[in-house]
Amino acid sequence: MFHVKLPGHDAIARQAGEHLVTHRVTLPRKVVERPLRQVAKRLVMALAVLVATALVVYADRDGYHDNSDGSVDLLDAFYYATVTLSTTGYGDITPVSDSARLTNIFVITPLRVLFLIILVGTTLEVLTERTREEWRLNRWRSALRDHTVVVGFGTKGRSAIRTVCATGLRKEQVVVVDPSSKVIDTANAEGFAGVMGDATRSEVLERAEVHRARQIIVAPQRDDTAVLVTLTARQLNRGAKIVAAVREEENAPLLRQSGADAVITSSGAAGRLLGLSVLSPAAGMVMEDLIQQGSGLDIVERPVVRAEVGRRPRETDDLVVSVLRGHRVLGYDDPSIGTLRLTDRLITIVRATPGAQVTPHRPVNGD
Repeated sequence: MFHVKLPGHDAIARQAGEHLVTHRVTLPRKVVERPLRQVAKRLVMALAVLVATALVVYADRDGYHDNSDGSVDLLDAFYYATVTLSTTGYGDITPVSDSARLTNIFVITPLRVLFLIILVGTTLEVLTERTREEWRLNRWRSALRDHTVVVGFGTKGRSAIRTVCATGLRKEQVVVVDPSSKVIDTANAEGFAGVMGDATRSEVLERAEVHRARQIIVAPQRDDTAVLVTLTARQLNRGAKIVAAVREEENAPLLRQSGADAVITSSGAAGRLLGLSVLSPAAGMVMEDLIQQGSGLDIVERPVVRAEVGRRPRETDDLVVSVLRGHRVLGYDDPSIGTLRLTDRLITIVRATPGAQVTPHRPVNGD
């Protein structure tokens, strides 16, 4: 196993202050209070128990005997409550009356137990946090299959995964890989599992279980990083669908040679959309609507149903744009299509239906 480094690879790690040599996996959590706030809350509860115990003792102070002066004042009540709840028990203040002893049995003893639960509970939670996290990670890894790995959670990566999730992909089936801890925290907050580290390193992608992934979205900030990630991902998973984004058109062939099934040129696509909008603002709005999954019009791929077999693309109920036949993508008016076959797939434009799922597919050559 070897790593290929293109010019500028080391500069990437130096420029990004969040890049670390080590890597870690973080899973999304339910919204919980901050640790300091939890400790403060438990401290307040412990103090409340202490005050309650002291007031109970002071209310029945005549039933207690202090070896030093024979009487129990408010300070003595707090002192007795402190040594009693902490199970220290010096014995210099003792209950002597029946009422004081009954109070110790039925009131102060339960308060002591509650006090200890509060303190021990806080300690146990701190001690068992790492164990619980390891258990969650092991259970997550064992259940993760046919998931989607997103390398780079910037504007492109975030938009891509939101589009895929709009078609029915569950957030539990998404793993985000990024070198920035802040970005991973953002991904966790949105419900995605995250792996912090350099995705050009095979051990980082292995942490994301990329060898068991169904599809991989490569959307880093630099084209050379995209090439390295694609090379590494393809070596680890020969069958996954890899879709990558590049800034410059001339780098697209290199990404395809590295193993990407589809390559999107972000600057070129934005430029073409700008040009279309100059020629026809309405056409630009339609194209923008088509690429926003789940609203207005959607462009989707689906299989041919039996009722459509033997028909021409224009005779279907949907607006057919292209027909996928084998490894070829044919225009709807291509005469070589003839009639539709059961093994064909259709690229259609449909009215968006919230919650509708699109059947996943493997891209064909030239897609």
